[in-house]
Amino acid sequence: MPSRCFAESGVGSLQGLLAFLKSLGAARMAAMAAVTLALVGFFGFVIMRVTTPQMTTLFTDLSYEDSSGIIKELDRQAIPYELKNDGAIVMVPKDKVTRLRMKLAEGGLPKGGGVGYEIFDKSDALGSTSFVQNINHLRALEGELARTIKGIDRIQAARVHLVLPERPLFSRETPEPSASIVLRVRGQLEPAQVRAIRHIVASAVNGMKAQRVSIVDETGQLLANGGADANSSDGATGDERRASYEKRMRDQVEQIVSSVVGSGRARVQLSADFDYNKVTQTSDKFDPEGRVLRSSQSREESSATANANDGQVTVNNELPGNQAGGATSTPKDQSKKSEEINNYEISRVTKTEVTEAGRVNRISVAVLVDGSYTKSDKGEVVYAARSKEDLDRIATLVRSAIGFDQNADEPSIIPVTESKGFLGMFQFTKDDIMYFIELGVMSLLGLIVLLMVVRPLLKRVLAADPAMAKPSALPAPVEAAAPNANAQIGHNATSQMIDVAQVQGQVHAQSVHRVGELAERNPTETASIIRQWLTEPA
Repeated sequence: MPSRCFAESGVGSLQGLLAFLKSLGAARMAAMAAVTLALVGFFGFVIMRVTTPQMTTLFTDLSYEDSSGIIKELDRQAIPYELKNDGAIVMVPKDKVTRLRMKLAEGGLPKGGGVGYEIFDKSDALGSTSFVQNINHLRALEGELARTIKGIDRIQAARVHLVLPERPLFSRETPEPSASIVLRVRGQLEPAQVRAIRHIVASAVNGMKAQRVSIVDETGQLLANGGADANSSDGATGDERRASYEKRMRDQVEQIVSSVVGSGRARVQLSADFDYNKVTQTSDKFDPEGRVLRSSQSREESSATANANDGQVTVNNELPGNQAGGATSTPKDQSKKSEEINNYEISRVTKTEVTEAGRVNRISVAVLVDGSYTKSDKGEVVYAARSKEDLDRIATLVRSAIGFDQNADEPSIIPVTESKGFLGMFQFTKDDIMYFIELGVMSLLGLIVLLMVVRPLLKRVLAADPAMAKPSALPAPVEAAAPNANAQIGHNATSQMIDVAQVQGQVHAQSVHRVGELAERNPTETASIIRQWLTEPA
């Protein structure tokens, strides 16, 4: 008997469940199934996302050889990994990054995509010729230089080509070595970085000058010319020197203005006009006041002239014993001459000026500063322009920073009306942004599940409660007189009857509403129909 009662109660429960499911209807059953599947899928996604290990970058910018070697090692250790960017990026679980890097470094991975001095580790020195040794040495030197250059910021990859010519026989001159470098960079290199690369290569190769190193980026843009810098001692071209000077002056002006208006609230544009002509000027200067006696010479001359008869040929003078009257002749004229010559040295100054190329002729500066912000009584942020005194003080600082000349134009300082915004105060990394995006997507999915699935289901369930509550108002003897299974069936039948009555009442109400609308639109026809009904016999 107990087993039979148990079987009957089980059959009754099953019949009651089936009856309950039938009472829900096909639409409610489909809605419940859709809700169940959506909830299972959503929570399954959340559980998988939470339980999946967080992946982080192990190495980036890998060559195919290095990527293949690293993948083999990860497969051997049964460590999960992900490949991105065609195998150039390998990602592994975050908690294993440090140990894997140390383990791979022990095995010489990654090698850097080039061959360095390890090429001589396994070479047979006895069986190789001098030509092979020279080629291996050149390959090793190029690989080591490429690895060193890749260590510089913003450089993803580098390839170095060296030309080391040998001295010809019976030649006194040795050809100069040269180098060419191809870079793949992120963004743009600074002129100082380009010069640093040239000097690194020049210092590593015997006899090479920095002016003999050419540098090209992956787009084909010439960063450094290896044959046009003979006039520049540091290997920098005129454009590089001008750009470096402008950047240095711009940073100085922006730094000193930011100390007044605040960090990030000033913009400075600076342009320098350079004169690249080399001028050599020689001048001689004489000082007339600076005389010095170098030599002095004096000379005196005296002369006398005799009487007029002296030396004259006459008959009287030619006679023997003739005398000139017994008188003695006296000089008639005497002269004396003196001469003095003085030589002086005058002071002389010879000045030779050589003006190298790259003189600054003019500097043009434009400075934009942000205004001040205050909060009103309502809590709103109000922008206020800076006063004339503040702008004058900033202009004075700018003039002092650039060495302003009064003959030039004054720098323009204009207040900026745009604000950096609320998000400008925060510095988010790429990982933080991706985390926020992922969190937003998961929140959006959860909101969609609540609005589109859970909310309609709750509405249906709550709408079915009053209908199921009405059968309980039946008299107690009726409910107690039937068995459990029959009571459940009667309960379901009563619910269905109540639902049908509700539907019929709604249809009747709609019909009455339509009749009322027709009567309002056609009052004459309505009155005639009512009169006809009144005249008809009962």
